Amino acid sequence: MASIEKRKLDDGTTSYRVKVRLKGYPPESATFERLTDAREWVKKTEADMKARRHFGESKRHTLNELIDSYEKSTKHKELKSGKEMRARLDWWRKQYGEKLLQEITPAVVAQGRDALTKEYLTVRRRDDDGKVSRIPLDKKRSGATTNRFLAALSSVCTYGVKELGWLEHNPVERVSKSKENKGRVRYLDDDELPRFLAACRKHDDLYLAVLLSLTTGGRQAEIMSLRWGQIDLKTGRATLKAGSTKNDDARVLSLVGEAFTLLQGRAKVRSLTDDRIFPATHKAKQSAFISLRTPFIAALKEAEITNFHWHDLRHTCASYLMMNGVSPLEISKVLGHRTMAMVSRYTHLAPSRVSDIGNALAQKLGVA
Repeated sequence: MASIEKRKLDDGTTSYRVKVRLKGYPPESATFERLTDAREWVKKTEADMKARRHFGESKRHTLNELIDSYEKSTKHKELKSGKEMRARLDWWRKQYGEKLLQEITPAVVAQGRDALTKEYLTVRRRDDDGKVSRIPLDKKRSGATTNRFLAALSSVCTYGVKELGWLEHNPVERVSKSKENKGRVRYLDDDELPRFLAACRKHDDLYLAVLLSLTTGGRQAEIMSLRWGQIDLKTGRATLKAGSTKNDDARVLSLVGEAFTLLQGRAKVRSLTDDRIFPATHKAKQSAFISLRTPFIAALKEAEITNFHWHDLRHTCASYLMMNGVSPLEISKVLGHRTMAMVSRYTHLAPSRVSDIGNALAQKLGVA
C-alpha cells in the first residue's frame, strides 16, 4: 500500500512525499518534485518488493554492520585463515566502515585497491620496555597481497547478497584486480642441495622435516603437523585428511628413501602420550609443533645459501620431478594443486623432455 502526500514548501514550490508499506518489508519513503515521478517510483518499488528485487536494506546498514554479521557467521568461523581474514577486513573497516552499503560502489572499491598498492608495509617490534609498535618498511604491498584484501571484501559482499539480502550485487566483482608477479621459483641446485643436507644433519628434527618436504612436496604446516595416526609404515604412506590441507582436499604423501627409514626408527622410540611426530618443546606449550626456524637459518648460513625459504623446498621437489620427466599432471597430484596453472611455472626446467616427446612423435609418424 502506498500513500502520496502533497507538500507546499517555503519557496512556493510543491513536493510529493511518498510512503510505501508492504507486508514483510520495512516501509520505504522518498520525496519528488513531480507527481508522475512519485507514481513511477511507487510502481517500481512495489513491483521490486513483490519480486524480491528491492534492496532498501543497503540504505539502512553500514559496511561495519555487514562485516560484523559475516564474522559472527559460520562461514567465517570455518575459515582456516581467520586471523589473516580479520586483519584484511579491519583495513576495510578503517577506510569505509561508516559508509552505507549503497555507497560501497565499484568506484569506491577501486579507490581502496589503489590505496592498498600505495601503502608501505609495517612490521611489529617489541621495545625494551615490552611495548609493541609497528615499524614502517621501505616496501609497498604487492599486487598479490592487494588481491587478497579484495577477496576478503568480496566474500563479505557475497554473504551480504546471498545470505542477508542487504546487497543487490557484489561491487567487488566489477573491479579489476591488481597485476600479480609470476610465481617465485627458487630451488636448490645440484651444488646447493648436498651442502644444505649436510648442514641439516646436525639437527635430527630439522633433517627429517627437510627430507619429508623434499621427497613429498608437502607444505611446511602439512609436514610439521603430522601425527603417527596418519602414517602407515607398512605401505610407506602418510594421509592428509580433507580439511587439513590448504585447499581442504585429502592427499596421500609417499614416504620413500632415508625419510622413510628415519620415520621407522623414530616410531620405535616415540612417546606413548603424544602422537605428534614433531612435538613442541616443554617451553612452547601453546605451539602445535616444534619451531625449526633457528636451526633452519643456521643450516642455510653454514651451507652458504641465500634467498631461500622453507616453502622453496616444495619448489625444489617440483623442479626435480619436472627435470626428471614427470608430467605436469602427475606433479599437480603430488603437490595437491587443483589447477595446472601453478605447475606451469616449472615447465621451463624440462626442455630435454620436450625434445624427447617431439622425437617420439616423429618416430610414431614414421618421419624420424
